[in-house]
Amino acid sequence: MKIVYVVGARPNFMKIAPLMSTMARAGFAEQKLVHTGQHFDVSMSDVFFGDLGMPVPDIYLGIGSGSHAEQTAKVMTGFETVCFREKPDLVVVAGDVNSTMACAIDCAKLRIPCAHVEAGLRSFDLNMPEEVNRIITDRVCDLLLTPSRDADENLRREGTPEDRIFRVGNVMIDTLLAHLDRARQAATPTRFGVQPGRYALLTLHRPSNVDDHIVLCGLLGAVEEIQKELPVVFPVHPRTRGQLAEFELTKHLETLGGLKICEPLGYLDFLALTSQAKVVLTDSGGLQEETTALGIPCLTMRENTERPVTVEEGTNTLVGMDPARIISAVRDVLAGRGKAGRVPDLWDGKASERIVQVFSSWWTVRREQKIRL
Repeated sequence: MKIVYVVGARPNFMKIAPLMSTMARAGFAEQKLVHTGQHFDVSMSDVFFGDLGMPVPDIYLGIGSGSHAEQTAKVMTGFETVCFREKPDLVVVAGDVNSTMACAIDCAKLRIPCAHVEAGLRSFDLNMPEEVNRIITDRVCDLLLTPSRDADENLRREGTPEDRIFRVGNVMIDTLLAHLDRARQAATPTRFGVQPGRYALLTLHRPSNVDDHIVLCGLLGAVEEIQKELPVVFPVHPRTRGQLAEFELTKHLETLGGLKICEPLGYLDFLALTSQAKVVLTDSGGLQEETTALGIPCLTMRENTERPVTVEEGTNTLVGMDPARIISAVRDVLAGRGKAGRVPDLWDGKASERIVQVFSSWWTVRREQKIRL
């Protein structure tokens, strides 16, 4: 069996790394890794390969930045060539970035079976480009590997045949648990002048938050108040850094004594900060899951989430973009009223093993069908 995996942005790496490792141990497939280059910044991409112990990509498409249409078109053109040359038995895509959707569409048109890791998530907000990517990817993929019960139900409501849905758990948690001890030994908080359990971690990158001047100023106004009471470590996404410069906000932020601004971090350093934070403020989907697995209160600065299980069962609270609500929620955490949750079912570090079992069973059936033909 020949499997081609696709990664394009850093969230993909955490989902594919444990799967490739587990599949290598199973020993029944040849594996190829394609990096589309959707995230072209070294700090957003290449460093993750070293941190996660992933093999060097066999194929690098070098797509780079661009509009959604430009990126999608470039990935589809480049990956189609890969498919013609490699002739995979199965393509594996992950998450909801443009590379994921583009490669899934290629596979559908070339009649190459495709598996989607982290299928079935829905925010029900079509203003989010990622939501469009999720819906289209799930519609055209053959194997839908879901992390939670709500994802299964979303797919069923959309008319997905039952034999395409496989709940395997959250493969990102496989990566987290595998690297947690090593990350905590890194003493990363000390490098930023903060003490474990006595700082907030902040991430911002979604266009709805950083591209709108009024919204971004409101969020940063809340951060300005919070950093007076609790140090805030802020690894700045390249997109966000560009918007801060565009809106002439950078110099003011640099004057705030409690705000520790830095470049994007590798996986281990970032996990070290996440796992030892008092609270996490974010608009990231993956961080909602990781904080739930770690038992860290998470305040999500969005009006909706495609990961409702982190709110219903985990430590996540949707606080929207209202500065007063964000500040109040942080103060609740500081007063000991932070949300306590539990780890959802199958978020146990063994999702990649279940995925490999799905692939093994699928391949056995497919071989038998070919023999009969």
